[in-house]
Amino acid sequence: MSDSTPQTVSLNGLARQLIVHGMITEESATQVATEAEKNKRTFLSALGDLPDVDSRAVAQCIGGEFGLPVFDLDKIDADSIPQEYVTEELITNLNAVPIMRRGSKLFVAISDPTNSEPLDKYKFTSGLSVEAIVVEEHKLADLRARVAEGESNLSDGLDETFDLEVEDTGETKLEDDGDDSDVEDTPIVRFVNKVLLDAIRRGASDIHVEPYEKIFRIRYRVDGILEEVAHPPLNMANRLTSRLKVMSRMDISERRVPQDGRIKLKISKTKAIDFRVNTCPTLFGEKTVLRILDPSSAQLGIDMLGYEPDQKQLYLDALANPYGMILVTGPTGSGKTVSLYTGLNILNEPGTNISTAEDPAEINLAGINQVNVNPKAGLTFAEALKSFLRQDPDIIMVGEIRDLETASIAIKAAQTGHLVLSTLHTNDAPQTLSRLVNMGIPPFNIASAVSLIIAQRLARRLCESCKEPEELPREALLAEGFKEEQLDGLTTYKAVGCSKCNGGYKGRVGIYQVMKISEDMGRIIMEGGNALDIAEQAQKENINDLRQSALLKIQQGVLSLEEANRVTKD
Repeated sequence: MSDSTPQTVSLNGLARQLIVHGMITEESATQVATEAEKNKRTFLSALGDLPDVDSRAVAQCIGGEFGLPVFDLDKIDADSIPQEYVTEELITNLNAVPIMRRGSKLFVAISDPTNSEPLDKYKFTSGLSVEAIVVEEHKLADLRARVAEGESNLSDGLDETFDLEVEDTGETKLEDDGDDSDVEDTPIVRFVNKVLLDAIRRGASDIHVEPYEKIFRIRYRVDGILEEVAHPPLNMANRLTSRLKVMSRMDISERRVPQDGRIKLKISKTKAIDFRVNTCPTLFGEKTVLRILDPSSAQLGIDMLGYEPDQKQLYLDALANPYGMILVTGPTGSGKTVSLYTGLNILNEPGTNISTAEDPAEINLAGINQVNVNPKAGLTFAEALKSFLRQDPDIIMVGEIRDLETASIAIKAAQTGHLVLSTLHTNDAPQTLSRLVNMGIPPFNIASAVSLIIAQRLARRLCESCKEPEELPREALLAEGFKEEQLDGLTTYKAVGCSKCNGGYKGRVGIYQVMKISEDMGRIIMEGGNALDIAEQAQKENINDLRQSALLKIQQGVLSLEEANRVTKD
């Protein structure tokens, strides 16, 4: 008879406490425990399958019995948990999730306090004291799934065996002053890697790592706008900065002066992303800024940059000239480098000798001889240009014209059978000519050498999925610069925001003023005309200024009026 009796399992302390408090009958508890053991599940997970069990009441009962706080995980966003202490291995193998950190304490959500293994594991990996918080079993399972999904999404499209390759320039040496001996600490390494990969995934152009007196924050610049993405613990600041400096081949013992470095992140067998890194000592540590340099941006093609058809043709015509100077102007971050390299990519053929001098070279292209200027070693833009002219060049690119000597050599090169491309920091195309005159270049040389000037800005493109028409008074549109004939059939759009974009915007588009130097403009320059005179002549020649180009993008439904006002002025 005994052989036919089903074997029962013994009830653990957690089950018996629930029986004592009337949460479940002993018979039901035995059935649940048997089912859990049979299917290799936890008791609480199997208990959740019963329809008449109040999971909230169960969690409160457990918390009261063990003297632990009870928390509702519905109030926790998976993105807000302390990511530096989370790994896919721990989330998968342990029925617990760290949900917050306060000082030296890490608070871990668990459903069964009788199982101490998760708490011990997180204490070991984090180096912090661990406090348990009781939560409902099914909500804990949901949070674990969301966190695990976030971990896998971060690696979407990345090689499983990605590696960090650091470019060794030989200009810096690594030293350890003893304070940062744990820069290879696994949580720090993992957190830094995640920050870099997440920035690439979100399409950021820069990463700002900023220590302050009481907070430590990380910001991404996405579509030209900075946004906060993380607030790591303040005591991580030095270790995180040291990790970035090690990866960038900087001297980690030197914290008194700015340093420059570079990181190469291999994200697949065929693709790598470069980071240009700079540290700057501040009141409460070193601020680190990483510029993300994607070589593929130079392969986009001129059609992707946002030129109007007539502007594109002017640029292509200037590139086709065997000599002359093309100048691209605009503030930092306006896309000048991408415009220049798009042109160089068009010209990059086996029969052409192309040399560039930059500070530093941001995009690496095969077939182009690129030089990083080094003023400390005597390698200035001017010296690099002099060297290029002795190396049988066809095309020369100068990263920036900063002084009279560089400008003079570049002008002479453009006059003697070379195509020269360069940048200047001016607000628009007419001011560029005045700037060269003010630098000391004779007006005749400017008129004879400069063939095309491109002034540009980058504006956030409206999201096609959520943009909505915006009703604006006719008088307001006229005041913004639209002409009467442009208002017929005009529909303006506003940013809304959806899951596919950043606050109603997705990606960026260029706004350009492409000004060919005509004979009339050359005459104005040689007669001593100023920027206003040149701008007036440009209008007579139907050359759109930056504001007019932005209004044209509004007509096309690409920009909002708000964004056009942000990046252009009347």
